[in-house]
Amino acid sequence: MKIYTQRLERFNSNQRCENIELSFDVRQKSRFRATLKNGVDIGADLPRTGILRSGSYISTETGDILRVEAKAEKLMQVTAEHAFDLLKAAYHLGNRHVPLMLSPSALYFEPDHVLEEMVIGLGLYVEEVLHPFEPESGAYAQHHHDHRLSPIKALHHVSH
Repeated sequence: MKIYTQRLERFNSNQRCENIELSFDVRQKSRFRATLKNGVDIGADLPRTGILRSGSYISTETGDILRVEAKAEKLMQVTAEHAFDLLKAAYHLGNRHVPLMLSPSALYFEPDHVLEEMVIGLGLYVEEVLHPFEPESGAYAQHHHDHRLSPIKALHHVSH
């Protein structure tokens, strides 16, 4: 079994790679087993540096490369007649800290009857669909805390 141990920041398009579709649940883990479309079993023992996003690349120590794709899975799709209603639903779902995928015309979350009832109670439409799940990573997920002053704060600091 090939074990993938590295996350690749860059991928040379001249290199050969295979694709693998993984659910959101699996893409959150640093260690997992999966099966390629050709039936070959693989393992992953990756650094714990966050979620594998669709389009991420992982490799073995010998240079075998996989492109990770978000697998279509059962989700709840929320739609509304008015954009503001969709915005309200995003606010209320966000307050419950559930993984939430946003699009211009819909919200998506993993099946949960309590959340479904809440959203319907807000007057929105909820439908179960099969869709790749790529939820928002959160405001702090891709940013590092920096103790230096931002340019705006630096200007404010200098003027006082």
